[in-house]
Amino acid sequence: MERLQKILARAGVASRRKCEELIASGRVAVNGRVVTELGAKADPERDVITVSGKPVDSQPKVYLMFNKPKGVITSMSDPGGRPVVKDYLKDVPARVFPVGRLDYDTEGLLLLTNDGELAYRLTHPKHGVPKTYHATVKGVPHGTALEKLASGIRLEDGMTAPAEAEYVDVDPDGRWATISITIREGRKRQVRRMFDAIGHPVLRLKRVAFAGLTLQGLKRGKYRPLTEEEIALLKRAAEGEGTRRERNIRDGR
Repeated sequence: MERLQKILARAGVASRRKCEELIASGRVAVNGRVVTELGAKADPERDVITVSGKPVDSQPKVYLMFNKPKGVITSMSDPGGRPVVKDYLKDVPARVFPVGRLDYDTEGLLLLTNDGELAYRLTHPKHGVPKTYHATVKGVPHGTALEKLASGIRLEDGMTAPAEAEYVDVDPDGRWATISITIREGRKRQVRRMFDAIGHPVLRLKRVAFAGLTLQGLKRGKYRPLTEEEIALLKRAAEGEGTRRERNIRDGR
């Protein structure tokens, strides 16, 4: 017997948090009986579980890496008819969903899966999963500005966690600079707001790494399945192993 939201997330219905919302709203039933208690359990091998009347199938897990172009919405549909991630995945038979989001104007590495439990862990702030971006910004942030990023920036929704920032490229005339920045949170438009706060608005933003994975030559607009080694790396990151290792080094253990 397992918690119902865990079964639903593992089956790829949605993230665990979204599955909890589905249960609370009365859209989930077990053997024909609507269940609204978040602590309810079921046997995925014997019980018939439905969401909005549709049976939940236990399908093989799919893990993809996609190089999202700028001007594409991180969604599986858009009422306005704008380009969405799903448009690039038409030959993927499984129903997958994005792990976190990239803004409309942000490009780069986006993970997609039907493993809701893993997606939930990868995006939860307590696990501190690293995400690295290359931000091309207006002007050149000098040492003190980068130090502010490293110590944390106060935004309207609170102080950010310390980031890792370093120069990648600098325009000789000082018109722009490309900065590599690694964060361990996932607030809305966080990187852009951090650079706004130090007076260097972002001109171009690309995610180049997630939990140790990189695009590895994957062309813009293309996707590929993750390898077994990459999946294992993600699962270790989802358990916060990288964060614990860094904390142990810092504390001398």
